[in-house]
Amino acid sequence: MMSLKFGRRALGLSVLATPALAQSWPEKPIRLVVPFPPGGSTDVLARRIGEKLSTALGQTVLVENRPGAGGTTGADMVAKSPADGYTLLMGVTGSNAIAVSLFRALPYHPVRDFAPVTRVISAPLVLVAHPSMNVTDVAGYVAAAKAQPNGVTYGTPGNGTSMHLTGVMFANATGTQLTHVPYRGTAQMTTDLIAARLLSSFADMLVTMPLIRDGQLRALAVTSPERHHMLPDVPTMQEAGLAGFTATSWQGVFAPAGTPAPVVAKLHTEIAKIMTLPEVKDSFASQGFIVEAVGPAEFTPFVAAETAKWAEVVRAGNVTMD
Repeated sequence: MMSLKFGRRALGLSVLATPALAQSWPEKPIRLVVPFPPGGSTDVLARRIGEKLSTALGQTVLVENRPGAGGTTGADMVAKSPADGYTLLMGVTGSNAIAVSLFRALPYHPVRDFAPVTRVISAPLVLVAHPSMNVTDVAGYVAAAKAQPNGVTYGTPGNGTSMHLTGVMFANATGTQLTHVPYRGTAQMTTDLIAARLLSSFADMLVTMPLIRDGQLRALAVTSPERHHMLPDVPTMQEAGLAGFTATSWQGVFAPAGTPAPVVAKLHTEIAKIMTLPEVKDSFASQGFIVEAVGPAEFTPFVAAETAKWAEVVRAGNVTMD
């Protein structure tokens, strides 16, 4: 009986503590961890959000770069941090959906170990082909691939990237056999694509837009559910006949699992306001990003669905990391 009373008392104190924490939070600086080196899109995004979030919350938001292992080093650090709202992660598709299927010994789980706060930007890939392929749409690309199994090459910035797995998903959906050519980054891949040493790519839109505009590459389809604002005349994969085919690279803010819901809600509210500011929204939209402010109620099942989707692609394609 005494233990029951104690349990109820402890539970009552716990329930009371959560609103109290939310009301007083934040009382000290907040760390926003970027799991990549300075200078990339994730770092730029985090610094724009961090600067304005500092003003909104009245506490300094310190952006801390913790690169390593494709973003998983920084993600692991945040997953193991106290769930008090003072350590956050700028997570991406790779670290928070794909990595768990690629690395057997990943020390965290993207669904169990995080509280998704808000998805802030996403970007589709664009299937581009060199003009020498003589194809102008997805149907022509598929026909070329079926006519010459393994003869159509597609380049990516590396094994296990979203570009690589999108190619695997495309091949499975179309019954084609494509040859994956992994590079270390996009620079040499783009050079080889322009020179027709590589025939195609499921590519980053920002990198390939200038090449599409001047006719060096042909855009066949985008991988978003809707057409992209920078390529309004290019169909989606679904419009091209691949029902349900979507693949986006996304970035969002995560807290450690167990972070009080009122703190997560407050973070989402303030970050959503930041992402609707014209100077923020227009800046990222001009770079090809789709600017969002998706909250925990939608972001949480989205991460679970993405994790499951990419796990199936990894299994189906027998993708392994060297």
